[in-house]
Amino acid sequence: MRPLIGAEAAAELHESVRLDVRWTLGGPSRDADYAEGHLPGAVRLDFDRDVCGPVGPVGGRHPLPEPEALQAVLRAAGIDDDSHVVVYDDGDGMAAARTWWTLRWAGIENVQVLQGGIKAWTGAGLPLETRTATPRPGTVTVRPGNLPVLDAESAAEWAQTRELVDVRAPERYRGEMEPVDPVAGHVPGAINLFLGEDDLADTDKLRERYAPHTEAAYYCGSGVGAARTALAVTAAGLPTPPVYIGSWSDWVSRGRDVATAPIDGSQAPPKGEAR
Repeated sequence: MRPLIGAEAAAELHESVRLDVRWTLGGPSRDADYAEGHLPGAVRLDFDRDVCGPVGPVGGRHPLPEPEALQAVLRAAGIDDDSHVVVYDDGDGMAAARTWWTLRWAGIENVQVLQGGIKAWTGAGLPLETRTATPRPGTVTVRPGNLPVLDAESAAEWAQTRELVDVRAPERYRGEMEPVDPVAGHVPGAINLFLGEDDLADTDKLRERYAPHTEAAYYCGSGVGAARTALAVTAAGLPTPPVYIGSWSDWVSRGRDVATAPIDGSQAPPKGEAR
């Protein structure tokens, strides 16, 4: 199944489970936005609380949820093993991609991200509703491990033996600044390929960008931007790559070695961050 779906096609899937995961990094809950208007029948999931696990002293800012906890959330959302799930956010694809990745990791195969998010839906003239969805309980069984995941140890080995790609902004990779985590720099041996604003619908450009990195694994600040990269790679028709899901926030929480060597000068340093 293609990982992306357009608004008009999503509107035709009358039996799909729609998940609203709108989210702002470091910001308040987006529950009020859901109450003001959401896709018809959409169930609201709090990205930090429902899609990710609780934050501890190690593990990063967006760790994987415990399978039992995730299963309870997904069943409450009305998801069965064979459900077709459509996930959406504001349109940048960050929270939606990480939710797509998490559900795929959990063994749910029929998951797609709404291309362009809720903005594409309303831009196509499709309606919103304000009533809270009350789905019948689902029966899904979470089966973790269906996508490749790295931890700190395997990420360190990957960086030395294959290709570990840091998708954060180059100035964060170089260690010149770090707006979120307590230590700046990158995993020793990792290369930098800035996530930027890839058009997830432009499969030709995505394939051109990521095909040279078919042996790569990806990380970012906390496993959100890296999951979006995994979505982009998959959308290009390439195998879904391994993700270091704890990413930089997990790496530094464990006191691992940090590199700050500059990247190749030919790589432009656009501003931004991957979360």
